[in-house]
Amino acid sequence: MDRFDVRLAGLGGQGLLLAGLIMGEASAVHDGKNAVQTINYAPLARGAPSRAELVISDSPIYFPEVEDADILLAMSQNAYDEFSSRVKPGGIIIIDTDNVTKFEEIPGLLKYPVSTIAKRETGRVLTGSIVGLGIISKVTGKVSADALRKAIRTRAPKGTVELNMKALEAGFII
Repeated sequence: MDRFDVRLAGLGGQGLLLAGLIMGEASAVHDGKNAVQTINYAPLARGAPSRAELVISDSPIYFPEVEDADILLAMSQNAYDEFSSRVKPGGIIIIDTDNVTKFEEIPGLLKYPVSTIAKRETGRVLTGSIVGLGIISKVTGKVSADALRKAIRTRAPKGTVELNMKALEAGFII
């Protein structure tokens, strides 16, 4: 696999940092790839901009930051507004239509009510980012479903493993 840049963006409290940790562990530990994750968030402000970025590659990673992503998961309007122009040509933008209502119809745009799916399947909107991981795995094949399941077992907070598994599986059936 050539370098694959992932940006998970939205608001604090949407579980994006956990999703990034899960995807990073799935890629590096369970799929045997090289992976680097960076995060950006306001630690004291729930609802403030938050993002996790990952670089995944079969080769060594010499530049660990995502500039233009191969895939963007936009879980908020602000995330879409800020990062939709920072996707590589031919890249994919996945938007949560529950939170992103103003967008341009462009090639590579995938629209799902991610938060509604999370709420329906798990009872918690917070698991939407994990639904997003399932969607990313399904549409790109860059991180295996099995690796994501294994990473959830080790990374999900105590008592939430089954909840996160339900969210992940919901993303696979999109």
